[in-house]
Amino acid sequence: MAGKKVLIIYAHQEPRSFNGCLKKVAVETLSKQGCSVTVSDLYAMDFEPRATRNDITGPLSNPEVFSYGVEAYEACKKQSLTSDIVDEQKKVQEADLVIFQFPLYWFSVPAILKGWMDRVLCQGFAFDLPGFYDSGFLKGKLALLSITTGSTAEMYTKTGVSGDFKYFLWPLQHGTLHFCGFKVLAPQISFAPETASEEERKQMVASWAQRLETIWKEVPIPCTHSWYFGQ
Repeated sequence: MAGKKVLIIYAHQEPRSFNGCLKKVAVETLSKQGCSVTVSDLYAMDFEPRATRNDITGPLSNPEVFSYGVEAYEACKKQSLTSDIVDEQKKVQEADLVIFQFPLYWFSVPAILKGWMDRVLCQGFAFDLPGFYDSGFLKGKLALLSITTGSTAEMYTKTGVSGDFKYFLWPLQHGTLHFCGFKVLAPQISFAPETASEEERKQMVASWAQRLETIWKEVPIPCTHSWYFGQ
């Protein structure tokens, strides 16, 4: 839809990777719709994943005992976070939809993306206490995980060796995105592209592009325990 703003948080080292292909297709498809698309290519940016006292530019509220959560919260209120964090927060604030494109690492995100979440989605910006889940500061925005896996779809079923894929989505979609107020769209999971045939990979890409054509009509998933784990 014309006028919509999309932010893609992209976490892969290789531009010619399958993840890179999915990111490129998303940029092209959404841009053709008239959307304004911004990409944060974390590896290309050499984004700092470590949450340290270097993230605070002003004096610490407690210089004797450092607590990152407390200091980041105070720095957010005082506008004394480092520019790389503030720049990413501005991108998030402007976006109607945030897409996270990444390969699954140990049932989670790559370290560089985890660092982005730790540093950017800080208290005072993305949430407060109170001010989380349905009251999170990013309410009204959409979020979507586009993930590639190393294992096959059969392994990520309730009877598979890895269990239902929804299990590993709980801390990411619910504990992170929904906690910050996002309305979460169903994930786009491309299973085992490295071992798939060329035709199967093309189908995965085509499926992603087709979905993006009508992404603004989608209804967010219910943010309930039962969606992930059943009754």
